[in-house]
Amino acid sequence: MLPDLIEIVPPARRMDATVVLPGSKSLTNRALVLAALASGPVVLRGALWSEDTQAMVECLERLGFGIRVTEDPAEPANRTLTVDGGGGRIPNAGTPERPLELFVENAGTAARFLPPLLCLGHGSFRVSGIARMHERPQAALVKALRELGYRVDTPNDRLPAVVHGTGPRPGATCSVSVGESSQFASALLLCADVGGWTVGVTGANEDELPYVDMTRRLVADFPSNRGVYDIEADASGASYFWGADWLLREAGCHVTVMPVPRSGMQADQKFLDLIVQREWRPAYSRRFDLADSIMTAIVLAPFAPTATQFTDLGRLRVQECERVMALRTELTKCGARVEETGDTLTVHPGPLNGAEIETYNDHRIAMCFGMLGLRVPGIRLRKPDCVRKTFPNFFAKLAGLGAIILEAKTGRALSGSDLLA
Repeated sequence: MLPDLIEIVPPARRMDATVVLPGSKSLTNRALVLAALASGPVVLRGALWSEDTQAMVECLERLGFGIRVTEDPAEPANRTLTVDGGGGRIPNAGTPERPLELFVENAGTAARFLPPLLCLGHGSFRVSGIARMHERPQAALVKALRELGYRVDTPNDRLPAVVHGTGPRPGATCSVSVGESSQFASALLLCADVGGWTVGVTGANEDELPYVDMTRRLVADFPSNRGVYDIEADASGASYFWGADWLLREAGCHVTVMPVPRSGMQADQKFLDLIVQREWRPAYSRRFDLADSIMTAIVLAPFAPTATQFTDLGRLRVQECERVMALRTELTKCGARVEETGDTLTVHPGPLNGAEIETYNDHRIAMCFGMLGLRVPGIRLRKPDCVRKTFPNFFAKLAGLGAIILEAKTGRALSGSDLLA
């Protein structure tokens, strides 16, 4: 297991390397919901096995779904998951006096995707998570479920919440705002066919909703009776190693990432084209260009040829941490000049120094600055094990690029299981 403080020593020599990616968390947790609703067994191959997906599996098991987990010989962070679909039936439930408890950890997808599924059951369910999950937005989803005719008890329209399921409601309609998160619309769309619901989406244009498009495509392609579904490799996780290739070019190093996500279902697939294979641009938008991988680009920006504006970052403020503040604070520690204006960060080119980075229990902060450690000596990360949320063997992959990962307090080089979160 990873110690509380690590230091990343950049590669000492030129080398070429290949990184094999785990599966997409976004696709895995969507597929788990659809598999539970299927009318027979569904095999999910290449499914990510991380904190977020394990939280979803554990909740589905508490609901009574049989799920068999087997190793994936191609990637240690993946599993093959066989889900015994209930054909729209939720096997277990609690009562209003004693709701069935479901704990989602810090998994936003589980927190948003489960309540519509629970509405299809018959009984009461209490959904809760860690303290940060109780601070994150949930109101638009709660409002939409109430419009559909379901009772959701929560004093502040956030978690913890008690959902009272009464089964499908054919012909029910709702409108859901994606102003704070597109996961609200995805959550409803995953269950809409079984529930008999019509879901309207407000708060953004259709071309601004890549994750909603992912959900619609997945629903259309999924084997809803029984069958096999292959989970695509994670494009957001790929961005750190595409970024590593970009960072290490001057040293003559090349990082190959495989398999390359090519379906177009994941917005962060565009990172390869927009950042790695094209000339660096003076501005990138969280809304139109990149999703979570815009954080990767922000951390690369001090090495860009010109000052770069990163716009439309508002949603980053309500995720695992206040990511706009975190990126500005930690890059500034490293010597970068970063300006924050509204929901825009402007990062200026210039030399960086090592620093002790606070990860804020945010996997993407840890991975962004872990990537930076390939180029900048002296990067130390506090509580790096937060990467277990989506990429538990991230630091093992980083070591595979020639970096040495040290236990910062003792200077001991980490290897094997010590690099796993």
